[in-house]
Order: sequence, then C-alpha cells, then structure tokens
Amino acid sequence: MAQTEKKLYPNCDANVWLRSCEEEVTEPLEGKITGEIPSWLQGTLLRNGPGSLKVGSMRFQHLFDSSALLHRFAIHDGSVTYQCRFLRSNTFKKNRAADRIVVTEFGTKAVPDPCHTIFDRVAAVFKPGESLSDNAMISLYPFGDEMYAFTEGPVIHRVDPVTLDTLERKNLMNSVALVNHTSHPHVMPNGDVYNLGMSIVKGRLKHVIVKFPFIEKGDMFANAQIVASVKPKWPLHPSYMHTFGITDNFFVMVEQPLSVALVSMVKNQLANEPLASSLHWYPDHETHIILLSRKDGNEWKRFRTVPLFFLHIINCYEKDGELVVDLCAYKDAKALDAMYIQAIETMQSNADYAEWFRGRPKRIVVPLDAPSRSRVEPKLLADLGCETPRIHYDLYNGRPYRYFYAISSDVDAANPGLVIKVDTLTGITKTWCEPDSYPSEPIFVPSPNAKDEDEGVLISAVVSSREVRSVDLIVLDARTMLEIARAQFITPSEVPKCLHGWFLPERQSAATIK
Repeated sequence: MAQTEKKLYPNCDANVWLRSCEEEVTEPLEGKITGEIPSWLQGTLLRNGPGSLKVGSMRFQHLFDSSALLHRFAIHDGSVTYQCRFLRSNTFKKNRAADRIVVTEFGTKAVPDPCHTIFDRVAAVFKPGESLSDNAMISLYPFGDEMYAFTEGPVIHRVDPVTLDTLERKNLMNSVALVNHTSHPHVMPNGDVYNLGMSIVKGRLKHVIVKFPFIEKGDMFANAQIVASVKPKWPLHPSYMHTFGITDNFFVMVEQPLSVALVSMVKNQLANEPLASSLHWYPDHETHIILLSRKDGNEWKRFRTVPLFFLHIINCYEKDGELVVDLCAYKDAKALDAMYIQAIETMQSNADYAEWFRGRPKRIVVPLDAPSRSRVEPKLLADLGCETPRIHYDLYNGRPYRYFYAISSDVDAANPGLVIKVDTLTGITKTWCEPDSYPSEPIFVPSPNAKDEDEGVLISAVVSSREVRSVDLIVLDARTMLEIARAQFITPSEVPKCLHGWFLPERQSAATIK
C-alpha cells in the first residue's frame, strides 16, 4: 500500500500475524522485569501458534498453515525466562528438507511431487493421519504427565515443556479411529481428558466424544474409548466444530451451518487442492445445539437457533433447569477468509474486513424441559469483539461462572490490542491496553486460597508493532485489569503473535511432566 493511501483501520497493525521466526531461542533468555511479579506465581506458560510463513522462496497462503512455533515463559521467584522452538512435525521436516512447500495445507497448495502417482493419492485418502499435514500449530494440552501440541488432524505431538523438543508423534487413528478432532479437549479435575471428533462407527461416520482416562504414569491413549456418538445432521456434510462444551450431565455440541463436504474433500486430496475449499457455509440453515447424555452417550435432545459461526465456546453449565451455552459468535464464516495472508495484507483497503471479524460473545439459554428441537435465541453478553476466551478453568469449567477473559477481535476499535474481562452477570466490561501492543489469549491463574472467582492474575504474551524482535509477558490483576508486572525480552528474530497455550504450576515441573 502506498504511504499516501489512507488506512481504513489506522489503529490496527495486522503485520504482527505475518512475522516469521528465523532463529529459535534454545537457551533461555532472561527478561527485564518491571513491577513486581507475585511471589506465589511460579510455573511455566507454554504457547503455540504460527511461527513462519516462509519455506525457501515459497510462502503459505493462510495463517493456519504457518509452521508451528512453541514458546516457553518460565516464571520463578520473580524472574522470567523465554525460549521458542519450531515443532518438528513430519510436515515441517519434509518442507525444510525440500526447501519448499511439499505438503498441502488448509489454505495452501503444495508443489506437485513427481514421486507420487494417482494411486498413491487414492491410498492416502484412507490414511488421513499420514497423508494430511500434521503441523500442530493451534494449542497445547496435558495428558497425564505429558504435554501435547494439537491441530485438528488426527496427529498430535508430545513436547518437552522444558526444552520444547518434539518427543513423539501420535496418530489417534490408531487409538479410536479418529479422522479428526477439535484443537481444544477438556481436561477434567481428576485428569481425564475428553475430546470431540469424527470417527468411523460400525461403518458410518459419526461425531464422537472420546474419553482418555487419566493414568499418572502410563499411556492414556491405549485406554481411549468412545463414550458418546451422534450422526451428523447431513451425513456427507458434517459440521465443522473447533470446540465443544461439557457440563455435569451433558456433552454439548454446537452443529453450525459451516460444513465439511466429504466428497469435495476426497476430490481435493486426489487433486492436491487445499482443504479450505471443502468448507461450505449454508446461510439458510439453522444451528443445532445437541445435548449428548454423559450417562449413556446417546443424543438426549437438540435445540435450534439462528445460523451462526463460532470457533470458541466460552463455557457451558446447568442451573435451575436450564443449560447455558456461552460462545463467541459471528453472523457467518467470513472470519476464516479474513485469515488468508492476502486478506491480511490488503485489509487496510478492504471496507468489509472489520465486519468479517465482527464477532460478539453471546449466551444461549436452553430450557431443559422444553421439547426437543425447540427454538432458542442468543442474547448479547457484551458489545465488544471477543476471541480466545478463557475462564477460571479448574473450578468453573462446566459450572455456573461469572467472568471470562479474552482479546479483542475488533480491528476497527480505537485500540484493537485489548485484553477484556466480561462480567456475565452484570454485562460490565473492564479492559487493559497500551498503544501498538497486541496481547495473546489471557490465561487466568488463581491466587493461593482464593475465595473469589476472579482472585488471581492474567498472564499474556504481548508483541509490539514498534519492535518486531521482542516479546513481553504481562501480569494483570484479574480483578482490576491493571498491570502489576511484566518481563521484556529482546529476541534474535521476529516473534509472531501466538494462539493458545497452557499454564503449568511449578508443582508440575520437569520432575512430573515429561
């Protein structure tokens, strides 16, 4: 864009998403501390997200295709260190070896491989864990004493939370025939892990809930089992789902009108076309909220609501004969188009771009005594764009709660770099921001012996549009949203904005987390 051309969104610098890390940080960097980190805040913040858009002279076309970069902030006795390393997925290793993009991604077509015949491509359709990209650049979750990097394909990667080494590759097709799964499993208080995915059950493709029973020192995947299942509303067009909910009695699926066209997906794989072209938005189809019984695994009831697109459920819970579903809702799926690299680069001249990201946190209240297929209407929780929402997860996941925390999704806001706190009871919001700064998903860490839901701190990785070779870790008082401390790092290479992560308290140190 010419310097004289007026920017439509002058306060937003989306280039923080387009950075490429050229040099890993393997030896911990010491942070410059301002303020005072609470003495009780001891542990490790692990982050995952896009790391590099470049492979040789080629470049990925969608943000979801960027090579996964893991970040580590180790907090100990008031000091913080920083490391980052690329996830050594098969995709990463193949691309680096060839010095070009040789694995087709969500939005990027790979260069043709002359060694792969059409017969190879047909055979690959039946092995999605080996044929699809395993670039796990979305999230990180613990399974017992191990930590795994996730994407939506069936392959996850075990990583060392101290060195960030990639240790092991697991294909969940081998455990419970998962064709795909969400990037956001639920970790229960007793250590059990649940996830939503697609699997072949008695010859038919179904949405399934898989339970990975907690084993302190053992293989949780060996004992994985399907505990609930339901047929897709459209058998050949299953709904795309990035997250799901869990309450005392139900698994909560939100079946939105963004579907994966299975026939198109197979054709695209045979033709080496990106997976994104298999997604289709149906604006005239309603969204279904499906309640699967945790007791017997069957569909209990389903409810209808307006067509909406979502990536993240904030929380779900049951109270007084009602089931509440809070989520970050959009009117359509244009947010996925907004994450194409060309769309990001041209956003300042695209008058529609802000609307593509115009999401709002909404609440859907389901009367449990209402007949199945009754219609329910979403209600606004706050008139702010909210994304990557987090709650006081350990105590309030699946239970009545009051507060959630998020970052802004409004690119046309006066300050797009907001950390947001929403009081779902009153609708009151509090925010933190500073000019030219872009925080990532805020993670809540409770104070020891906390009595109130918001008694604790938020920690977030922040990148600046002023300095590309730097990253800060900020610590906010979750009650007031005031900054109480930060650690500043000057890095040898660019630091891109990251997506999701997990905080490991110090008691889960290297002695207990492999």
